[in-house]
This record gives sequence, structure tokens and C-alpha cells, in this order.
Amino acid sequence: LSASVLQGFQCIPASDLPAADILAFAQGLQNEGAELSGAQLSCLARLLAAKNLTAEFGTYPPDLLLFFDLSEVRGGTCREFYARASRGNLDLLPMGSSRRTGLLRGALACLGVRSSRLSPEQLDSLGALVCDMEPETITASDPSILENLKLCPALTGAQQDALNAVLLGGGTVYGDPSSWDLQTLQNMGPLLLALNQTTLSLVAEAAREAFSRSIAATYGSQGRSQREKSLTLLRAFRAASASSHPRLKRGTDGCPSTPITASIISSSSFIIDYSTSEQLDLCLSNEVLEANLEPLLEQPLPTEYLMVVKNKLKQIYGSEIPEKQLKLFGQLARQYTAEEISQWPPLSNDTFSALLSPSDGKWEAPQVQQLLSRYQATGGTLTGPLLWKMGGRNLCNLQEEQIKQIPPEAIRTAGQLNISSCSQTKKDQLYRKAQEAFAGQAGTTRAYYCQIRSYLGGAPAKDLKDLAKAGITMDIDTFLALNPDEMQELSVTDVKNLLGENLPYLKEAENETSVMRWVKSQSQQELDCTLGIGLQGGMQEPSPAGTTATPHPTTSASVTPTVPATTAFPTAP
Repeated sequence: LSASVLQGFQCIPASDLPAADILAFAQGLQNEGAELSGAQLSCLARLLAAKNLTAEFGTYPPDLLLFFDLSEVRGGTCREFYARASRGNLDLLPMGSSRRTGLLRGALACLGVRSSRLSPEQLDSLGALVCDMEPETITASDPSILENLKLCPALTGAQQDALNAVLLGGGTVYGDPSSWDLQTLQNMGPLLLALNQTTLSLVAEAAREAFSRSIAATYGSQGRSQREKSLTLLRAFRAASASSHPRLKRGTDGCPSTPITASIISSSSFIIDYSTSEQLDLCLSNEVLEANLEPLLEQPLPTEYLMVVKNKLKQIYGSEIPEKQLKLFGQLARQYTAEEISQWPPLSNDTFSALLSPSDGKWEAPQVQQLLSRYQATGGTLTGPLLWKMGGRNLCNLQEEQIKQIPPEAIRTAGQLNISSCSQTKKDQLYRKAQEAFAGQAGTTRAYYCQIRSYLGGAPAKDLKDLAKAGITMDIDTFLALNPDEMQELSVTDVKNLLGENLPYLKEAENETSVMRWVKSQSQQELDCTLGIGLQGGMQEPSPAGTTATPHPTTSASVTPTVPATTAFPTAP
């Protein structure tokens, strides 16, 4: 299956597949480039449990193991399980969530960890789970903890300080910072993003420059996320070098070095040779800029460089920038205010689509509103492919009147969009459009639900009750995204039927504001008898005269629900 097909994986249709197909699908994920969402992985983990396929965990991708029922992990195989799960993407689980903290607690218990000092063997099994540990553990543990920290999507400031302290201690495989060369810096990988100026200043200037050149040489082939990291590193390395470089003296022609030409702009060392925005300003003529805008914007230009380019383009064109140049703007376009964008010429479909590219950075709400206005000035309307490229965040940033003009056909062909950042009014608007877009599938409940699922945050209680009666199985993330006011109108039976086999996951979400509010408005007896998952905090039945009702304990997120049809992991003989 292609990556695009895998990303379209839906839980309800998949539940009808034979066990052999589900097993092959889960094992095949390791060989594909698709990244499934948390809801998709959670669904797949439940399907594997229901088909008695959890014993095969060693053949599944680590991301999938993050969603297994940890209460079923047995001592005989726990080391193997947690070692594999710890290689998963922890960003799939919210920081501080019961599932994420449960993984760390389970791994530490399995390994018998009783102090803040972790041995190399323990670190090897903990993998990325170390990312949630305190800074004191980083400095107290074996220096090989640095290899674990490479797996962390992000580190807190205190953790970064601890990492630098370990490196400055000199007892790591990388040696003293003063001995680092290009190969050492490349071997450090993600750790470089955490280095402070104290550490970087100790690195030889030749090594810093060689590494900066290697970043610039590969920048053009990098994706958005990697480009952002590359720019961060280039800024840090330039800052470390700034103190050792004397201020450049202006030549007779104004440029303190060689004037920039077309061939220089195309050089991979351009950003290194012209290491300050002031130097770029003095050495780049308007004529060379106008003729070479496209290759210049393909360079890893920091924000201060982009502002130089913007100012020079204003000198050339004033406020009337030609559309052929706007189409090339990419990340430069994000430096223009909404007012400045309003002065751009009407945009063609191709230019509008190019400016929407997510690889060039995020748009703020006023900017994207004006951008759409310039596109609509040519009579353009939003299509499914344009909505997909725009993404849910930008869609939510449009004005209500602009959303009103989106044709239902565009919603139908846009694919699944994340509209969680929308205001409730906009969610309601988009839900009504989605209803119209998918009306042709309303007779096939499962297919209809799969299409409209991402828009259910705007659904009224009546429609949710109809879905509950139809027997769909709503994942917990979709349930938590419902309008809290409409959720209040759902009965205990409605919620039970709506969630189906996902009902136990409501216990994990019991401390969510919308869930706590709903629980408080329900009868505790009905919660106990109908749901039976341990939710507390509902309304008490009136006590008989002369007696006092015993209050239920307060809610707690520490109880791990038992997912139906799970299978114990095999224990070692």
C-alpha cells in the first residue's frame, strides 16, 4: 500500500478484516513511509488485541506499541517490550498524559530502577523514555545517556543545561569540545540543537565553519522541519563566531568584500561567505537581486536576511510587486504584513497554491485572510486540493464570511482536515457544509461517519444521538473534540453506544474538562450500572430519610482501564 492509502486507514472498515489481514497490515507498516495518527494507532492496537495478535509485538513498529494495554505486559517479556516501545515517537502521546507516564513507570519497574543513576544497560532499554526524566538524572547517569537524548523531539531548558554539563565534563565518547572536528559534530546529530554558547565557543572555528558549510550544501533538499533546524544551527554557529570576527570595514564601493554575483548566489557556501545581514545588504545590488530572486530564496536565509531582501524589493517595485515574483516568494512571503499583502496584485490559482505551501512556514490569521482575498479578486474559489494545501489551521484562520463561500464540493474532496483550532462558530459552519458535501453517503452509516468524522466538533446533539443509534464506534479523540455544550445533551446510554468498544478509554480521559462536566450532570448509579468503567463524580441518588449518602471518591486518572478482548503478552519459559 502507498503512504497516502495507509494514512487514510479508518478503524471501522478495518474491524471487519480477517485476523491475517490485520496482522499483515500492522507488520507492513514498518516497511512503509506513512505516519499514522494516534487515533489510527490506538484503533489498530485494539484490533490486534481483539484478534489475539499482541504476542507478535516484536514484529510491529515501535509507534504502535505505545498504544498497547500496558497492564497486559508480563515480566518475562517486559524488557523486550519496553525496549522496542521506547523507540517510538513520544510526540504521539501528550506530555503528562496517563498513557505516557504509565510507559515510563512500567519501564522503570520492569528494569528495577531505584535511583537517579541509570546504567548503560538500563539506558539501552529506556530509549526515548529518558526524555521525560528530570535534569538531575541526566547528570547523574552514565554519559551514554546522550544517545538516548538524541531521540527526544524537544528538551526543556533545564534538560539542555544538564546535557551541556555532561559534555563539558569531558567523559563522553565525543571528548572535550575543544577537540571536536567536522565528523564529531556530524556524529552528535540532534544534540547540536541543545548546545549553548559556552559549549560552542570552545569548538574550533574551522570545525564550526566546516559544519556550517555542510548544512548549507544540503539545505535545498531538506523538508520544512529539517530546514527550521538547519537555520537554528546556522544562527547558533554564527553567534559563536561573531565575537572572534572584527567588524567589517566598508570598501570604496560600499561592500566590505566581493560584490555578490549570480554564481556566488548559487554557491553552497553563500550563507557562510556573507555571514551577516549587513554584509548582504551592502554587497547585493538590486539588479542582481531582481535577476536572481529564485536561487537566492533557495538559500537558508534567516529572518534578518529575508528582511534585507524585502527592503530591496520595495526599492525596486514599491508596493506593486509583479505576480511572477510573488510566486517565488516562499518563506519571504511570511515577512509581509496583512496590510502589505492587501496591496499585492490579484493572484492566479498557481500563485495562490505556491504561496500556501506548508514547507515555507506558517501564516498568521490576518495574513491568510488577505491572501485569500487577493485570490478571490480574480474570481478564484477554494477547491478540495487548495483546502488540503491550506490545511486545517489556515482554514480556521479564515473569516466566517470567507468560510461561508467555500463550496461543499471542496469539503468533499479536501480529505481529512484538522479543524480543532477553529472557534465553535466556525466548527458549526464547517459541519453544516460537510453534511451537505457527504449527503450522498448518509444512507451508509459507516462510510458517512468516516467522511464526516473530522467535522463532528460542530455536530448538534441530535445528530450525535443518531450516530449512537446507528452503532458507529467513535474514537476517544473525536469524542473529546465534540462541542462540550452538545455533549451535555447526551445520555449515559448515548455515550456508551457512541463509543462502543472504545468506552474504556473514556476512563483515561476522565480529567478532561468536557468529560468532568458531563459526568457531573449524570446519575452516579447510571454511570456505575450502564458504563461500569469506574467513572466517579456523578449526581447521587436522594438518600432515604434519616440516612446520609456516602460520597464517592474524587476522580483519578491513575486507574488504567482494561481494554476489552486484550491478550496477555507471552511470558518467558
